[in-house]
Amino acid sequence: MSAQIHPTAIVDSRAEIGAETYIGPFCLVGPGVKIGERCQLQANVILDGPTVIGADNVFYAFTSIGQRSQDLKYAGEPTHLEIGAGNTFREFVTINRATAPGATTRIGNGNHFLAYCHIAHDCTVGNGVVFSNNGTLAGHVTVADHVVLGGLGAVHQFCRVGRHAMIGGCSKIVQDVPPFCLADGNPPVLHGLNLVGLRRANFPADTIRSLKDAYELFFRQELNAQQAADRVREEGLDAVAEVKEFVDFILSTKRGVTRDATV
Repeated sequence: MSAQIHPTAIVDSRAEIGAETYIGPFCLVGPGVKIGERCQLQANVILDGPTVIGADNVFYAFTSIGQRSQDLKYAGEPTHLEIGAGNTFREFVTINRATAPGATTRIGNGNHFLAYCHIAHDCTVGNGVVFSNNGTLAGHVTVADHVVLGGLGAVHQFCRVGRHAMIGGCSKIVQDVPPFCLADGNPPVLHGLNLVGLRRANFPADTIRSLKDAYELFFRQELNAQQAADRVREEGLDAVAEVKEFVDFILSTKRGVTRDATV
């Protein structure tokens, strides 16, 4: 079945539109856009490019996707946006292309971005994330799989948010948030592991216990990061893949790591 395009939509003849994709009233699709199969553009959606979009994405009214970077260094060079499959972009979501020539902003699969979320230039977002209303990423942020960003939460440039982390609403994240952790506040602090999220994701009880032990060593003992990592190895906790991921993330930080609330 061919694409359905409303007569009021403006679709550049050079855009590539996948089968069974619906483009609703007053949408605007630019020349550098490739849209996969079975996507839905409700109404008043703007897609600019170069942008490549996978299958089964839904764009609600007034989303603006693939516009030029807002970085003041950007001088009009060709930059890119890539979006995977099965994502939902609610009303007024904005996602910008990258800044440096040839660079790419990347969005994975199965993500859910609520109204007014913003993904800035050069960000990388994984799979299965949920951004509540007005969740905002500054430039060059990396968000791993299955992260939850609360409403009105914002993440500073070049920060990382690890896998299965959860950030509370209205939080201001200025340093990395380790995987599997719960962060909240302004200034932000850690409140232990994201236990509800881990259990909902069916992490084994033994894995969660090992992560708790590693968290205790890193954030609630009088140890620096390297000393804590050494203790993790001595106690054999890094035999658990998630613990090794947790340790490697902390040791590789460049901006520093959000600290625990009890410190």
